[in-house]
Amino acid sequence: MAERAPAAEKVAAVAEITAEFRDASAMVVTEYRGLSMKQITQLRRSLGSEVNYTVAKNTLVKLAAADAGVEGLDELLVGPTAIAFVSGEPVDAAKAIREFQKDNKALVVKGGYMEGRALSATEVDQLADLDSREVLLGKLAGAMKGNLAKAAGLFNAPAQQIARLAAALQDKRQNEGGGEAAAEATEATGSTEATEAAESTESTEDAQS
Repeated sequence: MAERAPAAEKVAAVAEITAEFRDASAMVVTEYRGLSMKQITQLRRSLGSEVNYTVAKNTLVKLAAADAGVEGLDELLVGPTAIAFVSGEPVDAAKAIREFQKDNKALVVKGGYMEGRALSATEVDQLADLDSREVLLGKLAGAMKGNLAKAAGLFNAPAQQIARLAAALQDKRQNEGGGEAAAEATEATGSTEATEAAESTESTEDAQS
C-alpha cells in the first residue's frame, strides 16, 4: 500500500488550491486522461500566464473548494482532474482550451465556475463563442461617441456584463428607433437579455457625477 502524504503536506496543498479558487475570475474543470506530459505542457503554454492549469487529487480540490466557498463542483470532480484557474479574461481561456481540443481529443471539459455559480460543459463552450473583452470594448466605445467617461468605465466590467450591456444598447435602439452605432456595437453578441446591466451601470455613474 502506498504511503499517505503527511498531514502537513495535505494541509499545504489544500491551502494552495484554496488560494487559487479565491484569486481566480473563473475556473474550467477538465479530465486529462490520455494526455501525455508533453501535451499538458503544451496546453499550459497555450493558456498563457493568466491561467494556472493545476492537476490535483479530487479529495484535496473538494476541501479547497469548500474552504473558498465554491459550491457545485463535486459532481465534476470524478476521475483524473485538472483545473484551469483563470486570473485574466475567461473568454480567452475558454477559446484557448477549445482550440487545444481540436488536435487533442483526450482533453475533456467537464464544466466550470464563474460569477458565483457552476457552469456546465456546454456553457463553457458557449463562453468560447463570445467576443473577447477587447473586441466588445471597441464596439461599445464606437456606440458611445461623445461619452468617453462611460466607455472608460467598462474596462473594469466582467466580460458577461459587457455582453449584457451590448444587448441593452441594441434593445434601446430597437425601442427608440435609431442609434446605428449601437447596432454596430452589438451585432456580434446575439444576446437578448434584459437591460438590467446597462441600467445598473448608468445609475452608478449618475451617482458618481
